[in-house]
Amino acid sequence: MRTRKILTNSAVHALLAVLSFIWLLPVAFVVLTSLRGESGAEKTYIIPQEFTLSNYTNLFTSGTLNYARWFGNTLIVAIFTCLLSSFFVLCVAYVMSRLRFAARKPIMNIALILGMFPGFMSMIAVYYILKGFGFLSSGEMKLFALVLVYSGGAGLGFYITKGFFDTIPNALDEAAFLDGCTKWQVFTRIIMPISKPIVVLTIITSFMAPWTDFIFAKVILGQDRDYYTIAIGLWTMLEKEFIEYYYTRFFAGCVLISIPIATLFLITQKFYAESMSGAVKG
Repeated sequence: MRTRKILTNSAVHALLAVLSFIWLLPVAFVVLTSLRGESGAEKTYIIPQEFTLSNYTNLFTSGTLNYARWFGNTLIVAIFTCLLSSFFVLCVAYVMSRLRFAARKPIMNIALILGMFPGFMSMIAVYYILKGFGFLSSGEMKLFALVLVYSGGAGLGFYITKGFFDTIPNALDEAAFLDGCTKWQVFTRIIMPISKPIVVLTIITSFMAPWTDFIFAKVILGQDRDYYTIAIGLWTMLEKEFIEYYYTRFFAGCVLISIPIATLFLITQKFYAESMSGAVKG
């Protein structure tokens, strides 16, 4: 039995090692290509013959690229969207989990049905609505419109957060009410501190959605190159007339856009291990 267990563990470890190698291979390809000194897209090798950091520096010094502006645009949109979306999702999830009112179940059913339809089905309608309200009159207004649309529909994705709130005992709310707390105080002072794992997950997903979106941002921003987001800017670098010249810079840009998401995850990952063990009535 012991020998069988050792062989089973070895097989599992070997399988995990193979899967890890498969998962890391594309990452290694992106990083190595971003450090490649030879230009051009078609190469028969992966490891560069010459290593260089010029692909990174040229992203910010090249006169034909506006990578720094694209990075800033995306960062602004992602931060404001993250704040608004997280607030909406957490508030809606708390209301649906804790409060009981007549339209609660119909609203949850409608949200579930609407969540089954892909977002791009409404893009053209949203575009003309934004145009009618004058949100597409300038580049700044277009970025503002992106924040509005990204965060406006975020409340529909409350189901996962609601499920987490459902696991928190109602006795905590009742004890807080007896101490004179309002519903808002219970939400901010009781529920939020013991819900850090789901709060962190909500923040990360709310940040990543606008950071990686391409289709809707392209519809709204159109040909306003100075107001492109990172996804659109990198896509233009792979167009037929630019791919041979900007190919390695494209991969350098891909490495750089992973830094904010990785930083956010590293800062917040400790909260994943936290639970409700510290939830005591004081």
